[in-house]
Amino acid sequence: MKPVINHKWNLSEMEAIKLQKELSLKVTKEDQFPEINYVAGIDVAYSEQSDLLIAAIVILEASSLNIVESVVVEDSVQFPYIPGLFSFRELPPIVKAFEQIKTSPQLIVCDGQGIAHPRRFGLASHLGVIFDIPTIGCGKTKLWGDYKEPSQERGACSLLVDDEETIGGVLRTQESVKPLFVSVGHRISLETACNWILKLAPHYRLPETTRQADQLVRKVLSKAY
Repeated sequence: MKPVINHKWNLSEMEAIKLQKELSLKVTKEDQFPEINYVAGIDVAYSEQSDLLIAAIVILEASSLNIVESVVVEDSVQFPYIPGLFSFRELPPIVKAFEQIKTSPQLIVCDGQGIAHPRRFGLASHLGVIFDIPTIGCGKTKLWGDYKEPSQERGACSLLVDDEETIGGVLRTQESVKPLFVSVGHRISLETACNWILKLAPHYRLPETTRQADQLVRKVLSKAY
């Protein structure tokens, strides 16, 4: 897989913000995808001892949630830690990893935000737009917006809102566990995004896409040291 939009990654903070605002206009918040047979999860882990980072893609069969392929890329940190600009730090190695995969997914779940972002362009939206592929942002914590706590049963969901605009859903994937923050990345509706996260999280709080990608980067990072 190769991006359909290519841009420089070595940008200043102001240049990166300007690019986010421009690309955010390309985000589609409606379902635009064929049948989904394969779903990808991505994750990035950082070394505490150096500038090494590990990016991983894990591709699951949508019907069984079995892993069909995984790719790992080692890289070095090129962009500083700036809240709201994580995609410029994490996407370069993820793009390299996608260039290596043989099984093309029809949906990507990101451990981060989609439009639940101050400029409506988190990592999931950035990835979705440059590859023109459906993406979902599924964060463990809130980056932006306000919400009321959903009820305790599995599948309960409340709206994540910013200045009266709905920017995501606060979804409880397992009974009486902390909810996840789900948002549209690109080419998918919020309702469909929440349904997919529930389907991908049959037993644990996190969707299997995120769990498997997280386990893989941690395993590779531990071997590096």
